[in-house]
Amino acid sequence: MDEAVKRVVTGMLALGLLTSGGLAAAQALQDPTRPPASLIQRATGGPDAVAAPAPKKAPRLQSVLIARQPGGRHVAVVDGETLRLGDSFQGARVTRIEADEVELSRGNARQVLKLHAAMPASAGAIERVRIQ
Repeated sequence: MDEAVKRVVTGMLALGLLTSGGLAAAQALQDPTRPPASLIQRATGGPDAVAAPAPKKAPRLQSVLIARQPGGRHVAVVDGETLRLGDSFQGARVTRIEADEVELSRGNARQVLKLHAAMPASAGAIERVRIQ
């Protein structure tokens, strides 16, 4: 009987070693939300990192708010920053705020930012529809 027990134990150990070797060779699952390795290396300064400056994007006019009273407040939202006449934005001065555009000045250079889709004056009005 001792010989039979030794054979069973030896067989189980051999089977365990064989299966654990197969698990070690299996590939690890990758996180589908993880960015590609090339982007991670560039961001962390890895061996493939390229010192390219980020492209400078043009400022975007997002909203214009003008008070209804004469001489009321004029406010513009450019790239999430609230600006008034005379305020500074990325080295430029806000020189004009209209209903659908804002003018920025840098020295003699002028830049006009326009809203993407200017809404007609009647856009906020309620239209009455007669149902027959």
